[in-house]
Amino acid sequence: MHRLNFKCVLAALFSLFIFSRFQSTAQTLSIEGRWDLTVNMNGRMAPSWLEVRHSGTNGYIGHFVADGGSARPISKVNFKEGKMSFHIPAQWEVTNKELLLDGELSADGTLGGTMTTTSGRVFTWVGVRAPKLWREKTPVWGKPISLFNGKNFDGWEVMGNNQWVVEDGILKSPTSGANIRTTKTFDDFKLHIEFRYPKGSNSGVYLRGRYEIQIEDTKGLEPLSIYLGGIYGFIDPWLNMAKEAGEWQSYDVTLVGRMVTLLVNGQTVIYKQEIPGITGGAIDSNEGAPGPIMMQGDHGPIEFRNIMITLTK
Repeated sequence: MHRLNFKCVLAALFSLFIFSRFQSTAQTLSIEGRWDLTVNMNGRMAPSWLEVRHSGTNGYIGHFVADGGSARPISKVNFKEGKMSFHIPAQWEVTNKELLLDGELSADGTLGGTMTTTSGRVFTWVGVRAPKLWREKTPVWGKPISLFNGKNFDGWEVMGNNQWVVEDGILKSPTSGANIRTTKTFDDFKLHIEFRYPKGSNSGVYLRGRYEIQIEDTKGLEPLSIYLGGIYGFIDPWLNMAKEAGEWQSYDVTLVGRMVTLLVNGQTVIYKQEIPGITGGAIDSNEGAPGPIMMQGDHGPIEFRNIMITLTK
């Protein structure tokens, strides 16, 4: 009789263990992954991004991208019974307060909740799972197409008060101001673009308007994702190929799905690496849609020329 009870207890404990493991696995499968977020900042729909991964048997960690700045690590993501939360330190804000994000996983598989900024403002947000963007077939490329005619703004749209000018075949932003983008949108492509900046300046080229390749006067520094040739906050280039300020430089980019290859001044610095998600300053978080080529004009003077795109057939 006692032996039978002991076996029953063991069976019950084993069932409880299996059930708890199943619950943990179910939670991991439901919250883990990458999420494209949209934050309603009093009517301005700001893109954001979240990645959650498990750490050990019971914990979660992650990365977060706000509407500006770079990807930031999350040391702990709380998740229980469909509810999640985390907090991270300020990045560029001058404060010791933290950003707080609370959310809940809905039955339809979406996330939603509130975000409290470091200034104490509270905004609502929604999130959907980010698409994988995996391509089954190797692309077949067409012929290069010029995106800039060297004469005027045909095919381009300034995103705010215009400080951009066209002079001598060069697209120039002589002072900090608005970004500029193509009116057309693109899916997979190859892009050639040449640029020049004065000493200490900063800009960027956004692929599909969502993934920034950093441009910055960083000659001689260790290669980092936040320096020239990096996918901002995500991918470090192998080499820092920056030239001296005032010299013309070039990017040759191939973007297929999320996979990016980049040559800086003719040297491969990134080869078929995955871009995890949108970078700060993206136009939106709708990663599954085509997007424009966008150049940053709000961080200092910058010049561009010879902008060529090659699309798939």
